[in-house]
Amino acid sequence: MVTAIDNPMGGTPHMTAQTFPDISPAPAPAPPLRRTEPYMRLQWTDSLTGAVGYLVVHTLRAGLATGGTRMRAGCSLREVEDLARGMADKTATFDLPVGGAKGGIDFDPKDPRAIGVLERFCEAMRPWLDTHWVTAEDLGVPQHLIDEVFEKLGLGQSYHAAISRAGDPAATLERVRNGLNAAVEGGFLLGDVIGGYGVAHACLAAAVWRGRAPAETTVAIQGIGTMGGAAAYYLHEAGMKVTVVADAAGALYCADGLDIPALLDLRDGFGEVDRTRLPEGVEQLPRAAVLSAEVDILVPAAISYAITPDNSYDIRARVIVEAANAATTPEAEAMLAARGVPVLPDFVANAGAVAWAWWLLLGEVDDNPENSFDRLRTTMHSKVAQLLAAWAEEGVTPREAGHRLADEPAPPAASGPVVIP
Repeated sequence: MVTAIDNPMGGTPHMTAQTFPDISPAPAPAPPLRRTEPYMRLQWTDSLTGAVGYLVVHTLRAGLATGGTRMRAGCSLREVEDLARGMADKTATFDLPVGGAKGGIDFDPKDPRAIGVLERFCEAMRPWLDTHWVTAEDLGVPQHLIDEVFEKLGLGQSYHAAISRAGDPAATLERVRNGLNAAVEGGFLLGDVIGGYGVAHACLAAAVWRGRAPAETTVAIQGIGTMGGAAAYYLHEAGMKVTVVADAAGALYCADGLDIPALLDLRDGFGEVDRTRLPEGVEQLPRAAVLSAEVDILVPAAISYAITPDNSYDIRARVIVEAANAATTPEAEAMLAARGVPVLPDFVANAGAVAWAWWLLLGEVDDNPENSFDRLRTTMHSKVAQLLAAWAEEGVTPREAGHRLADEPAPPAASGPVVIP
């Protein structure tokens, strides 16, 4: 069953899975404006398991919104609302011609029934997935899995709502698949690592701002799944010392720097490292030790709300780079700012994946990884430099400075109708 929870545009709608508001694409959308309330909230209940799922569309531009679908036990409407707001900030900050949305399912992704829950959620959300909501992987839902569900539903691939607008949808789908599956160094696929590559360069830009060479910079990373693992890999490749990483089983520590490629080879499908095969010299610590590590940069790359007022005083890092969405609560961020610790917000630091996906959809990058890496590296360093300059020169937090970027009118090319080649 699908129900509309709220409609901030006025009144409370009486909506079922078969009735949706008229959201026909506008011929020339206005530049994005900050909304305090979402455009729409939907709640779904799975009749077989009782799992509850949510879709929150924070903003629509040209009838489109983009944002991943996550699955975790305890996922709430408030969490999905926060994530949808963050997606709206990402698309605006990176001048993408779409709005922001998010899907979330309150269910354990390790449960053998999880794939069925995901299939039924996507079927219930099909009117949106078919024409308005472009989704992708997120916590608990890898890209290959959501693409399998879309294939089963006859929607081809999770970018379907945008691909279907192309003049030649088959050619666009091929370009998207080629880009996602392009092989890169380390035995990875471009679509799996591009987000973490962007996070790594947010960290490198922060090191430049602090006047420290990569070899002199230490990093702790909470979570080494798709995003955190790729960030760890590219930071290691750049010469930074990743001294602590954490997964669900605990933290791993080496003062001289962990052998990140070796650890990544020991991960299972949920981003957890096999402790029975750890390299020599790796010390096992409690999971919370990653937050209190004595490092230059802390990268929360696991769950939302990982940094709270209760643990913020344990943090010894000089800079925090959010790889997870909504990793720091507003109260904790204010406490860190008072201590002189800047937080690079998720809607900049981890926006590489969504920005790249839309560059790929729009034909602005192709399946040559170097083209994608070059563009994302240049863009990320520029954005982070602006945020940290505002912090140093004006005392404005990086999040506030990021919101300034998001609120600036989009350039003319990005404010017209979305054209998918």
